[in-house]
Amino acid sequence: MIPESYDTIDCDVLVIGAGGAGLRAAVAAGEAGCDTVVVTKSLLGKAHTVMAEGGIGAALGNVDPRDNWGVHFADTMLGGQLLNNWRMVEIFAQEVIDRVYELERWGGLFDRTPDGRISQRAFGAHTFWRLAHVGDRTGLELIRTCQDRAVHTPNVTVHMEYTLTTLLKDGDRVAGAVGYRRNDGSFVVFRAKAVVLGSGGWGRMYKHTSNSWEGTGDGAALAYRAGAELLDMEFVQFHPTGMIWPPGARGILVTEAVRGEGGRLYNSLGERFMETYDPKKMELSSRDVVARSIYKEAQAGRGSPHGGAFLDVRHRGAEYIKKRLPSMYEQFHALASVDITKEPMEVGPTIHYTMGGVRVAPETGATTVPGLYAAGEVSGGLHGANRLGGNSLGDILVFGRRAGEAAAAEVAGRVHAAVDERQVEAEQRALLAYLDPHEEGENPYLLHEALQEAMQDDAGIARTEESLTRSLHAIQELCERAPRMRVGGRRILNPGWHTCRDVVNMLVISEAIVRSGLERRESRGSQWRLDFPDLSEEQGKVNYVTYDGGDGMRIRALSREPIPQRLQRLVDEELALRAVTTIPVRPDQRIEGPAVAAAGREA
Repeated sequence: MIPESYDTIDCDVLVIGAGGAGLRAAVAAGEAGCDTVVVTKSLLGKAHTVMAEGGIGAALGNVDPRDNWGVHFADTMLGGQLLNNWRMVEIFAQEVIDRVYELERWGGLFDRTPDGRISQRAFGAHTFWRLAHVGDRTGLELIRTCQDRAVHTPNVTVHMEYTLTTLLKDGDRVAGAVGYRRNDGSFVVFRAKAVVLGSGGWGRMYKHTSNSWEGTGDGAALAYRAGAELLDMEFVQFHPTGMIWPPGARGILVTEAVRGEGGRLYNSLGERFMETYDPKKMELSSRDVVARSIYKEAQAGRGSPHGGAFLDVRHRGAEYIKKRLPSMYEQFHALASVDITKEPMEVGPTIHYTMGGVRVAPETGATTVPGLYAAGEVSGGLHGANRLGGNSLGDILVFGRRAGEAAAAEVAGRVHAAVDERQVEAEQRALLAYLDPHEEGENPYLLHEALQEAMQDDAGIARTEESLTRSLHAIQELCERAPRMRVGGRRILNPGWHTCRDVVNMLVISEAIVRSGLERRESRGSQWRLDFPDLSEEQGKVNYVTYDGGDGMRIRALSREPIPQRLQRLVDEELALRAVTTIPVRPDQRIEGPAVAAAGREA
């Protein structure tokens, strides 16, 4: 098989991914004067950013003036079970306020308070009403605004429906990427002086997920194969409320805004079971706690008919529901023939987000490979063991901008490296091998199904050493079979061919999840080990790093840098506050004493 010719596209900064992180990075690099190219596997505007429906967590203090960045810092650290990179959290909590107002200046729309300021709503484990929002379509509005800004920024161009399959190296430094156009399969080489990953997370290796077809972990797999380190890969977030019926809708997200607007969870006995698991925060407890609670109710035989729980918001009234939760009203009506103003929703945990990702420097988003940056869900460190709802949209704005600016600063004065034809040829041969008509091989779709079985059943919401080991063995067997994947047809509009590399990437990420999960012998955040049900003081001092050891994947412990006293004080103060009250409660509904908790839940 003879490698083919390819087109070469030069740029200063190559941004992989066109979600919020990628677009914010592209705007920053473009505004710095860099020739910036954005490449997306899908279409511009179709990104998982739109799945973040509830709002942007930012301590604006518009609804409750007691809020400030310090409380947001403490909430995020406590939500992440203190495994977060404290410097990332500090930067995030301080800068996300400016990023929200920047988005507003760019034309972003928000719901308003009666006096005209950006409105904010309650969300799980946030002390105060903090999420700036527009109905339950905040992510969609963010991507619309960033998209409009990017296409009107000089020096930024966008290439849609391209799959990039490997990063080019010049010595130890990243120098571009190789890939192909998805419509005709023609090969393309991007020469770049710096590369920013803004490609999002992964969930398609699980059966039940809110992720669409793009969520195969391409960016993290590219980085890993280029020599970058991955961090906290064991932490995969099960959002507590995904649709579970009908089967075709299983996994689709039911926004946390439903609970933020007063939605209540019930089991099949009609019991409001969160009173048992978190009587203070109830349905607004952190996502890991609520997801486990639903799982436990179902395991105890008190689940809904299809193995979940009932989420009921009818007490808010039809007019309120249609105004505040229009997408949810339409989603259940269209997909399940359920009128949520008259019937409860049937919900259950679904894979939604990944806290782990490429290890980066807090200030710049620089990875451990020169010339390579990462921002947003593809990177790790900000969210620790569990992400608070509402922190993902702020993450992509804050660190997308920082990564774009850092990449732009680095490329000044640099020249393009020459393309290493051996790397291009090797990648072409690997991709074309899947189309070899002379060989019969493995079906990529069946390998994908087998991987989903192994991850959902044995590396899911509840794990043990036995189940994780079983999952690892299944992944290793699939890794041996993967090089034999073959599909028919040509490269033109061939989804089977695209799936082959998707499967390879998902196997890399799945192995990292399982190996890291085996090393963390405790239950913390989204990592729930039935054989190690408690927190471990020793394990709380380390993050686990995944790297290529040359002869295979390796995991090592990285000692966590202690939180400075000036920031530890903020955490201690928040813990003291939580010991005496339960919030959030709006200032106009504030009631002193024990009634505070009830008022907060009913708001």
